[in-house]
Amino acid sequence: MRRSSILLAMLPLLAAWFAGTTCATSCNATSPCPASAPCCSEFGFCGDDNFCLGGCNPFASNSIDSCRPNPVCEDVTHGFTDNSRILSNATFFDGNATEYDWVVDKGNIMNTNSSGGELALLLTQDNGGTRLSSTRYVYYGTITAKLKSGRWGGVVTAFITMSDIKDEIDWEFPGAATTQAQSNYFWQGVIPSTSDGGTHKGLSDTFSNYHDYTIDWQPDALTFLIDGKAQRTVKKSDTIDPNTGIANYPSTPSRIQLSLWPAGIDGTAPGTVQWAGGMINWDDADYKTAGHFYATVKSVSVKCTNIQKPESNTTSYVYTNSSDDSAPQIALSNRSTLLNAAPVVGISGMHGMIVALVALFLAFAHLF
Repeated sequence: MRRSSILLAMLPLLAAWFAGTTCATSCNATSPCPASAPCCSEFGFCGDDNFCLGGCNPFASNSIDSCRPNPVCEDVTHGFTDNSRILSNATFFDGNATEYDWVVDKGNIMNTNSSGGELALLLTQDNGGTRLSSTRYVYYGTITAKLKSGRWGGVVTAFITMSDIKDEIDWEFPGAATTQAQSNYFWQGVIPSTSDGGTHKGLSDTFSNYHDYTIDWQPDALTFLIDGKAQRTVKKSDTIDPNTGIANYPSTPSRIQLSLWPAGIDGTAPGTVQWAGGMINWDDADYKTAGHFYATVKSVSVKCTNIQKPESNTTSYVYTNSSDDSAPQIALSNRSTLLNAAPVVGISGMHGMIVALVALFLAFAHLF
């Protein structure tokens, strides 16, 4: 509920910012984008260029192939000894997942280079939080993040997967609750009726100690693990809606996202503030000393599950059906993931301003 309520509160502000521009048209499955601005962004507005990359909803865009294909999964372990594989501004990304592993959607990162290197996600009063997204997508697989959470009321740390049609799997760490982690999943943005999320207690301090948090996402079951021990398993068969016969189970290619975001601020729904541990204390001694709140990531490992055998020239995942987005169909493809237009670094004028505004509102992406 906290996500939908904040999204509704943000829509009038988004509409005001976008009013009078070529990208002002809102979009959804019943009101797709026009050919002049074919791509429906993760915020539900039409545009081109960056609107067609990560988060672009194919079922709300002008056609099923308006969005750029999703870069295919690769087995890898990401370390963070430096930032050479991280693009610090996502608006400059052109879809080339061989050049960058991650993009910074919003906020600021830094390397601490302690214990062999670790990445810090920063939160300040000015930056509105930080979100890091993988350039490649996972279409089932096992993803493990070795991380330390924040420890401050109102400050939420998150490790999630998110698809372009808002299938989502979460590990979240709200506020000052440093002896627990919370698991959850969403199907196309809706919380399944069979799940209210899970709280997993008894952890050694999640701020002071690294733990391995794993999302083992397979076609028939989803398992959440901490330090290799299963905490919770959700079977796909248990998510079938008896009225529709459709499994309300994440089933579409997803980016990996790491974030640190401010839940305890003015304008946030009261229930979300309470869940996150209250309002943020910007006079906290930790904040005063460092100049920011932070969460740290040591590594992220990915083991892909290939339900379809990739060919040597496979580059991407594509959606192949547009008639029924409740049962999306995904295929392997050799289509390029790159933008057809000139690199975003060359954009200017009104469109450049719109892209900049999208980056601004990415601070709230974790809530949608």
